[in-house]
Amino acid sequence: MRHTLTIFLTLVLLWALVAQTNHELSGLRVYLFVGGLYVTYASLMLPWRAALTSILLGGLLCDATAPVAFGTHVILFSAAFAVLSHLRDRLPREDTIARVVVALLVNLALFLLFSFTQIGGSPSPAAAWPRLIADLIVSQIALALVAPWFFALQHRALLLSRAERAALD
Repeated sequence: MRHTLTIFLTLVLLWALVAQTNHELSGLRVYLFVGGLYVTYASLMLPWRAALTSILLGGLLCDATAPVAFGTHVILFSAAFAVLSHLRDRLPREDTIARVVVALLVNLALFLLFSFTQIGGSPSPAAAWPRLIADLIVSQIALALVAPWFFALQHRALLLSRAERAALD
């Protein structure tokens, strides 16, 4: 339970930082989406139940403030968790670069799925794609820059909460 709460608190920090960044970028009409960071570390490093619980809580946090149907983030994050937990033993989990690459791929998949589910409500779906592509490019660059720091933060938070030993079992 301790590692679930610890990881969730780091996700709350990520949510707050991304919300502030999106607020600052709103004048440029750019939106950051870093859903891959909500899923990757927990899926690769935590026990199954703790990872799923923290990811579901992170999805609920994102759903609480997003102008989409409630549960959209939860479903997409859960699907990403299911895929990553299935591939977990085949991925180099201890390597930071590998985790960043996994986070980039998960973020790409989540962004595209999220876009396809929401684009139908747009009055002109074809006109939205250039902006979505720009948002995706900016999001992937930001994620690549922030992911090593965020993974280190999650690891250090687990160490400080003394949940690291249980997280690696």
